Amino acid sequence: MTSQTTIDTTGPGDKAPAAPSEATPATGLRGHPWLTLITVAVGVMMVALDGTIVAIANPAIQKDLKASFADVQWITNGYFLALAVSLITAGKLGDRFGHRQTFLIGVTGFAAASGAIGLSNSIAAVVTFRVFQGLFGALLMPAALGLLRATFPAEKLNMAIGIWGMVIGASTAGGPILGGVLVEHVNWQSVFFINVPVGLLALVLGVLILLDHRAENAPRSFDILGIALLSGAMFCLVWALIKAPTWGWGSGETWAFIAASVLLFGLFAFWETRVAEPLIPLGLFRSVPLSAGVALMVLMAIAFMGGLFFVTFYLQNVHGMSPIDAGLHLLPLTGMMIVGSPLAGAAITKLGPRIPLAGGMAATAIAMYGMSTLEADTGSGVMSIWFALLGFGLAPVMVGATEVIVGNAPMELSGVAGGLQQAAMQIGGSLGTAVLGAVMASKVDSDLPGNWTGAGLPKLTPDQLDKASEAVQVGVAPVAKGTPEPIVAKITAVAHDTFISGMSLASLVAAGVAAVAVLVALLTKRGQNAEAGAGVGHI
Repeated sequence: MTSQTTIDTTGPGDKAPAAPSEATPATGLRGHPWLTLITVAVGVMMVALDGTIVAIANPAIQKDLKASFADVQWITNGYFLALAVSLITAGKLGDRFGHRQTFLIGVTGFAAASGAIGLSNSIAAVVTFRVFQGLFGALLMPAALGLLRATFPAEKLNMAIGIWGMVIGASTAGGPILGGVLVEHVNWQSVFFINVPVGLLALVLGVLILLDHRAENAPRSFDILGIALLSGAMFCLVWALIKAPTWGWGSGETWAFIAASVLLFGLFAFWETRVAEPLIPLGLFRSVPLSAGVALMVLMAIAFMGGLFFVTFYLQNVHGMSPIDAGLHLLPLTGMMIVGSPLAGAAITKLGPRIPLAGGMAATAIAMYGMSTLEADTGSGVMSIWFALLGFGLAPVMVGATEVIVGNAPMELSGVAGGLQQAAMQIGGSLGTAVLGAVMASKVDSDLPGNWTGAGLPKLTPDQLDKASEAVQVGVAPVAKGTPEPIVAKITAVAHDTFISGMSLASLVAAGVAAVAVLVALLTKRGQNAEAGAGVGHI
């Protein structure tokens, strides 16, 4: 016999959402909302920092371990794949066994895997432990949101998520700066060893402060087939996005994995309607605000992560900045996210999410348009204006979309909702990098031959043109050793101008995506079930 699980998304005045169990009341430090926020922020900071800090260490790892470029790519891809594929399942584990336990296991495993990477002496070991980092990071992130949801009452939840978003934004943007300092003045291993004391601190704080909250009707079984189908679908999708730049968007391999992903998602959706206790009850998406929140996270990540991907190349390869200097030039973005996230939380509490979210995406669209006007000689002041506006626009979206997703889910599915939020961001970031990367590659391939010939440079063979195009796509001038200085200057000017044209087009596409997200933001509203976590702690 089969049954279909549906989720009550009725508003206030209808059936009340299930409240969390109060079998373990908050006493003293344990369960204190603001101390809980500090604790989960320490753990989340570790995972967010690792998303960007490692990129700075990759060249040093490649040299020290004598790894190939493809091997080094897997340092990032292995982590990302494990994280993206596991997030929703990890959220379900938190709903089933308790978010406190899941968080503590995630923190411990992430710190241990980080230490193991620092002790590794082969690229295979580094990649293996990076996969473990991704798996344990997936346990940690949704659990952190679940703990905040269960601990804070509705009127304080937006502010808490605002600070949580501030930590993620600051850690993500601060990664290149800290990574540059550590690699330059210590060694690449220190980039990973730094997670060990941070993880120990989060573990000690978690043991002393975190209170286990479980909904009365929390899941009691596992949807094993659902987990397998969803994990397979996510893997095929993310794998296709990762490999598309290498295989090509028109290749059979790329479309085979995309087709497999669509098929597996379809089978997953069908199965979820047949199983008694599904991994993701599809009735969850009957909430239009929740579905809009998920879509908004994807669109925001496409515009933000895809657009920012080229900015790092612009700063380092076109302007010739060091990784540390490039990170410092992004401080206006980081600073506005730090300042804007708590302010956005307060505004969303007062006005609801719709206006701040729409306004934030509008500001993001304007910022991405502004970034499309950057030139090779644009000064730091102009860049800072657009970076600051981007940070100001992203802050309410990071806070508001998270609250919309988690707040519109029943308490017993807060972990799954947290996994959805994180998975949406990961998929959006991957889509942004892949799609905008394809836009950049197409523009460079189109413009480079004419720009090269127009500068009076010697004609290139098809093979030379392909190699030159690959270099120009990341802002590097394809200069051979021994090239006379006047020719070097011409090649550099052509490479930078062509890169700028590609980055401009990619930024315009990102601006268009952000403009569409403004319309999606108008479908959001305050979480109807946010009050389920109210009153279990003390403020």
